[in-house]
Amino acid sequence: MQVIPIRHPYQPEQIPSDEVVMVLGFFDGVHRGHQKVIETGKKYAEEHNLKLAVMTFNQHPSIVFQKVLPENMKYLSSLEQKERLMERLGVDILYVIEFTSAFAHLAPQDFIDQYVVDLHAKAAVSGFDYTYGPKDIADVAHLPGYAKDRFKVITVSKEELAGEKISSTRIRSLMEQGQMEEASELLGYVYETDGTVVHGDARGRLLGFPTANIKVKSTVRLPRIGVYAVKIKIGERWYVGMGSIGHNDTFGDGRELTVEVYILDFHQDIYGEQVTVRWNHYLRDQVKFNGADSLIVQLKQDEQDTADYFSQQN
Repeated sequence: MQVIPIRHPYQPEQIPSDEVVMVLGFFDGVHRGHQKVIETGKKYAEEHNLKLAVMTFNQHPSIVFQKVLPENMKYLSSLEQKERLMERLGVDILYVIEFTSAFAHLAPQDFIDQYVVDLHAKAAVSGFDYTYGPKDIADVAHLPGYAKDRFKVITVSKEELAGEKISSTRIRSLMEQGQMEEASELLGYVYETDGTVVHGDARGRLLGFPTANIKVKSTVRLPRIGVYAVKIKIGERWYVGMGSIGHNDTFGDGRELTVEVYILDFHQDIYGEQVTVRWNHYLRDQVKFNGADSLIVQLKQDEQDTADYFSQQN
């Protein structure tokens, strides 16, 4: 897959000459609704011997329109994760547009001319609720008018599960409730986050449960605070673990939020490793224990519950 970063205004030589099907959207999480849109584009591309291109943005539009601080925006998928998911779906070209003020204020006709027609699209595919400017003049109903018969317009209806639309908002709500299996069902894969293993306070080692302390970017959307049955990828191998998101209140108030994973039957030094954690199942909420002894008892129970959960999945 070719990843092409674009900053407006772009130079024509940045654009491959191939004719494409252009799939439009932000695609946070690349969930099953997004996958349906991309797969619709892929099917049309294969039928008409075209390449499959997807356009996304480097940051959420609300950073420009609502002046949200970039570090305060929480994403279901980082750009790196989005690229991995797109490649898995068979995308040939991924355009990553810098969502700047200059780009944001393109008139709808200019956007279509410069970012659909001039990118050699023979078809544009989007979800039913896609917009490319103010909703009253830049929704999918207006797209054929801006297209002027230069490309085919394909609109994909909403994807539902249990009578409700599959959406990033719904997935975020489920994660906030710790309903990870339901969130993963909407995503079409187990929710995962990337991070780097860093040095912590080594308290877990003293308790007999040495944990990998994982530094994640401020823009990563974590599930609710609590303890989870997880899998962690180190190198090319996945390991079973129990993950914790919380403040370690047992050892004092006002502590920084940490992400830690105790890896079952694992005894390697992995400081500095880039890892991926899959948040499979919520076990319990964080609890402030009276001391180390009662915490150790609970950690042993968590370890057993984690092992039991994954044994039941096989």
